[in-house]
Amino acid sequence: MAARTYNIATLCLPRDMCKAEKNEMATKLGFYRSRRVAMITSKNGKFSVRSSAGGTPRSVETINGKVNGVRVGEGTLFGNKNSTDLIKDSDIDAPAHSSLHGSFVEGRFVYRQTFVIRSYEIGPDKTATMETLMNLLQETALNHVTSSGLAGNGFGATREMSIRKLIWVVTRIFIQVQRYSSWGDVVEIDTWVDAAGKNGMRRDWIIRDYKTQEIITRATSTWVIMNRETRRLSKIPEQVRQEVLPFYLNRVAVATEKNDSEKIDRLTDGTAGRIRSGLAPRWSDMDANQHVNNVKYIGWILESVPINVLGDYDLTSMTLEYRRECRQSNLLESMTSATASLAEDSNCKNNSINRRPDLEYTHLLRMQADKAEIVRARTEWHLKQKHKLH
Repeated sequence: MAARTYNIATLCLPRDMCKAEKNEMATKLGFYRSRRVAMITSKNGKFSVRSSAGGTPRSVETINGKVNGVRVGEGTLFGNKNSTDLIKDSDIDAPAHSSLHGSFVEGRFVYRQTFVIRSYEIGPDKTATMETLMNLLQETALNHVTSSGLAGNGFGATREMSIRKLIWVVTRIFIQVQRYSSWGDVVEIDTWVDAAGKNGMRRDWIIRDYKTQEIITRATSTWVIMNRETRRLSKIPEQVRQEVLPFYLNRVAVATEKNDSEKIDRLTDGTAGRIRSGLAPRWSDMDANQHVNNVKYIGWILESVPINVLGDYDLTSMTLEYRRECRQSNLLESMTSATASLAEDSNCKNNSINRRPDLEYTHLLRMQADKAEIVRARTEWHLKQKHKLH
């Protein structure tokens, strides 16, 4: 039997929280849904945390008064005055890497991962932003490839793609938000892939509230292959197709009638209502494929949206149609035009998915120098509930 190894971390606490004793006192903590435990020992005002590498703990996230999204009372960490008391653990196992990389469900067709919404991922209203959601979708997709055993040495590329110097690039993505999570909430994301025509791949996601299992976001995207050196699009090689084919799942996250598949009109200087110039990508905006990360475009697109819209309305759907790459040396222009201002249809159900938007905008992000298009976008907005009460 292999020897058990331990990872040890030391946490220093004020002396009034613990008394130094000759003998160590140990507190056994049950980690969320895990049979394995971590040992916390106290000596000379320090706590040492030992976790078994051979166990299968599911990490505990404590944010904004919540543990894994569930609000808890104070004092649960150290228990009562007798610190040797045990906190009983759950009898449900979870994979050792589940808190970091997620796991496969439904026979390895669906990849599932959970995330805590952190303080630096929220906006002024203390809820997650559209950029946060897009980043979580991207992270889940990359971990899906890695956990599948297909990952090569590229950013989300398979082994056969890496041999041929190929990478995936997104051409279109549509995301529909029912409700934004708050700081400290836990979300559960499912993702899967399917074919999109002869030379594309479709990737879908759904985001649930971990506690209630309510689906709060749906998204779908189309990806194609590009040569990372020539930057030209490529057909999917048969070897790559055979790699990904076993993971294809004929299922859609967004119903056809609700998917925004219509072409996005191009804005011009004459049709744009607002233009914001001089937007400069930073080095930190670049990704491992040597171009600006596609999520960064969202912030620049919103730069030309009226400030009162950003404050008073929720961004409930966004369609991005990517036209070309952007690099750090490029200065950009963000353009926005209102395409609709709609009153709420009283006959529709009162939620952001089934009722008509209050506002709709068309956007264009382009190069400032030669006016070359980078991404077209369309957004829908609903008045925030707090404003409807006034």
